[in-house]
Amino acid sequence: MAVKKSKSTGFDKSKLPSRYTSVGPESAPHRAFYYAMGMTDKEVSQPFVGVATTWNEAAPCNIALMRQAQAVKKGVKAAGGTPREFTTITVTDGIAMGHAGMKSSLISREIIADSVELTMRGHCYDALVGVAGCDKSLPGMMMVMARLNVPSVFIYGGSIMPGRYKGRDITIQDVFEAVGSHAAGTITDQELSDVEHAACPSSGSCGGQFTANTMACVSEAIGLALPGSAGAPAPYDSRDALCEQSGLAVMNLLKLNLRPRDIITRKALENAARVVAASGGSTNGALHLPAIAHEVGIDFDLHAVAKIFKSTPYIADLKPGGRYVAKDLYEVGGVPILMKALLDGGFLHGDCMTVTGKTIAENLRKVVVPKNQDVIRTTKKPITATGGVVGLKGNLAPQGAIVKVAGMKNLKFSGPARVFDCEEDCFETVLKRKYKKGEVLVIRYEGPRGGPGMREMLSTTAALYGQGAGDSVALITDGRFSGATRGFCIGHVGPEAAVGGPIALIRSGDIITIDAVKGTLDVELSKAELAKRRKAWKPRQHDSRSGTLWKYAQTVGDAEKGAVTHPGAAKEVRAFADI
Repeated sequence: MAVKKSKSTGFDKSKLPSRYTSVGPESAPHRAFYYAMGMTDKEVSQPFVGVATTWNEAAPCNIALMRQAQAVKKGVKAAGGTPREFTTITVTDGIAMGHAGMKSSLISREIIADSVELTMRGHCYDALVGVAGCDKSLPGMMMVMARLNVPSVFIYGGSIMPGRYKGRDITIQDVFEAVGSHAAGTITDQELSDVEHAACPSSGSCGGQFTANTMACVSEAIGLALPGSAGAPAPYDSRDALCEQSGLAVMNLLKLNLRPRDIITRKALENAARVVAASGGSTNGALHLPAIAHEVGIDFDLHAVAKIFKSTPYIADLKPGGRYVAKDLYEVGGVPILMKALLDGGFLHGDCMTVTGKTIAENLRKVVVPKNQDVIRTTKKPITATGGVVGLKGNLAPQGAIVKVAGMKNLKFSGPARVFDCEEDCFETVLKRKYKKGEVLVIRYEGPRGGPGMREMLSTTAALYGQGAGDSVALITDGRFSGATRGFCIGHVGPEAAVGGPIALIRSGDIITIDAVKGTLDVELSKAELAKRRKAWKPRQHDSRSGTLWKYAQTVGDAEKGAVTHPGAAKEVRAFADI
């Protein structure tokens, strides 16, 4: 079989990676494996499209993705492609939260990207559709699309439906906060049970503007997803149609030879950062955007992201800082409405290319921001003039830090430090209510290297909020916070404690000052005192001395640059798509 060109579709396989496994006499052994799976000569002659999902039974975020993958495959087949479905792992933050399992979360982003890369490389697939649900799987999929640079389309698995409790919508955030309320004695055992049974009524990712929905918005803003594809909740049948359209779209990209690096430009990254800030999105956006940029060889670090955040109005009234959930945003028109409001206000680059083969401005040309709703404001009448996420820098964080201010009234805090060398010790103190109002709780040695894994601290922050201390206590860490975190909580403090950053030198009682208006994070210590303490500081070894966590700690970089584990496209000799 020496066919190079499919008669039905006109794709020239001599220019595609799959020629190595399907064209010419030397590919006979490879074709034999395909025939063993029931494939026809026609299917073997067509482009091979990887359909990667994070389907598993670990959590509701991913449970519906198997169904959605079948719809993607239907679209690929209809457009003359041969879909090859495969899965990769996820670590679901809601279940990993509050214990050592959370050390696996950020690492899973790299494993997802790496495993999809290896599957695509090993089998020489020509294009990719990535379907993802939980937090780290979204950036992981987008990172590998940029890394491989084959024509690619991302599609979100959809959000969960809101729960109902005592006449109001609730999310998983309410359950975490209920743990704090229970510890404070303000709710009973039965009330806690009622909340946990009501909060998550369907499949889908967490419903507020937490990390999954934030990165879903990013997928549209950056141009890797079809307009409107992030909106429909996971249980809706309309998701299947969006998945099928994504399968059709990737085949069109293959015809156009339009690749992720044609789409993910600096302007596109700026658009994505705008959407994170305008939606009051997760602080994790400031970690994942630099990592995606790294995959295309663009330097777009925490400071570049924070600069965009600072100049972006906060216009989406979404939880945790606001009133609404992802389903409400979908019902007023979805992410395109948010993007159109920003475009109309002059805050988006409308000339950025997308997977539709059209620009952002062309995609949004007929979109009108509805007036009979209050989920999305206009940029002329924002909730606040500055974005919902703010970057900080100072003598405590020379490499920067990040805080989510959406919904906060007080943007300044100063008080004595209370230092903990791991999350568990702080969480125990919070549950026993042994902290004092006005303190700044410091959790260190939880950074990318020090954790290892840069844990999120939602269990601790939500417990504080549930106890009514969200405004009276601040918390800073070289680890991370969940997108569901609210209150004065500063993460990504760098350099991290494990490498001797200033956060490693703090002692209980030192006065820490946070100013989210000026964008500063400082400890009241002189340069001489910090230098004296640095001389006395000794590295602290974590207890992950083997396995994946150990390997990650050896290669991971600073949070400032996205906590990446390889040199990126800047050092690349040739992208996979060009083999």
